[in-house]
Amino acid sequence: MKMISIDSLGECTFPSPLIERASRFYNDEGIARHIRSNHLSECNSINDIECFELAGAREKLYFNPRETTVGIVTCGGICPGLNDVIRAITFCALEEYKVKRVLGFRYGYEGLVAKYYHQPAELTLDSTDEIHEKGGTILKSSRGPQPSEEIVQTLIHYGVDILFTIGGDGTQRGASDIAKEVEKRGLKIAVIGIPKTIDNDINNVERSFGFMTAVETASQVITSAHSEAKAFRNGVGLVKVMGRNAGWIAAAASLANSNVNFCLIPEVPFDFDGPNGFFYHLKKRLEQKDHAVIVVAEGAGQNLFTDNAQFDKSGNKKLGDIGILLRDQMNKRFAEMKEEINVKYFDPSYLIRSTAANAVDSQYCLGLGYNAVHAGMAGKTNLVISSHCNRLIHVPISMISGGKTVDPNGWLWQTVLQSVHQPTHMCNQ
Repeated sequence: MKMISIDSLGECTFPSPLIERASRFYNDEGIARHIRSNHLSECNSINDIECFELAGAREKLYFNPRETTVGIVTCGGICPGLNDVIRAITFCALEEYKVKRVLGFRYGYEGLVAKYYHQPAELTLDSTDEIHEKGGTILKSSRGPQPSEEIVQTLIHYGVDILFTIGGDGTQRGASDIAKEVEKRGLKIAVIGIPKTIDNDINNVERSFGFMTAVETASQVITSAHSEAKAFRNGVGLVKVMGRNAGWIAAAASLANSNVNFCLIPEVPFDFDGPNGFFYHLKKRLEQKDHAVIVVAEGAGQNLFTDNAQFDKSGNKKLGDIGILLRDQMNKRFAEMKEEINVKYFDPSYLIRSTAANAVDSQYCLGLGYNAVHAGMAGKTNLVISSHCNRLIHVPISMISGGKTVDPNGWLWQTVLQSVHQPTHMCNQ
């Protein structure tokens, strides 16, 4: 089998302090990248099968724990589990490896640039003891890139040996730039990413932390929307959830709460009008059942807006507000038909982002944080801790770009269509 290469700072010579209590160590073990028969059939021999390196504690370390300083930074929007990951890294580094100190850099990559004057906080077991019970991030956050040259200079100034970057695709691209700058200068600083996106849309990341909490919270809101819809004549409960480019939350929440009648996602275009348009099917649903529940991802229906090409600090295109557009168009069109409609609009985006992680995500975050420390102490760099086939793995940062979307012909979306009973297409083209 062919192991996907992971960058390393050099030979590991220090014995791990975990040797007295670790039941096993992971060194050269992997898991097949592609497991479906149609992918494996393309391989000529077992040597052609690509494998991800399994995450886990290593028997030998690159860094001497007693002389190691760890840095943590959180970037981009908040999501459930950020504090859990911070705590897991801190506890593993201090309790398990007995490192010299752990520094938390405030306000994202800004905190690693001298001109912003953000002093890092020293994280301890006491200061992070209960943070996993709260939403948000104790390190605060910011959006947008910063010069990798200045970031590396800050790492040198504070003597950071391992930097943990918790953030999405843009954050990890920045992490890769930092790793390249470190290599260019001939320094020995490890850069380890923990991928964060509540949308669950990072390539080669089976499930991102916070996603399960988002689905659970969205499902609770859908229940409220259903109650509102059923309480009025021609009642419509409209729920907008996160999902700029991918409808994972909308799809999963619709399955978790079987009261949904329409699930609208970015991957499946729809039109308002025409014999197969959304309003034709909505009117038909209301005539039959007198109420409807609609779940829409924030990036759905962007074809219905005039392109204004505005972008945020992270370089993301600003979206038209599909929730407001749907609400207003439903009210307008039914008024034109002189028919009653009662639309109750729910936008729980910030509620979902800021809530504390549920038990499933908390457990997952602990695993991500601990295995990030294991990788960093072993001198691995320019990678993210990911999940594949329910196992934690090492993935080169270069392999997470490109995004991960819902396949309109895949089993998940087909299951959604069967559950909500909406037509396969609501587009007239």
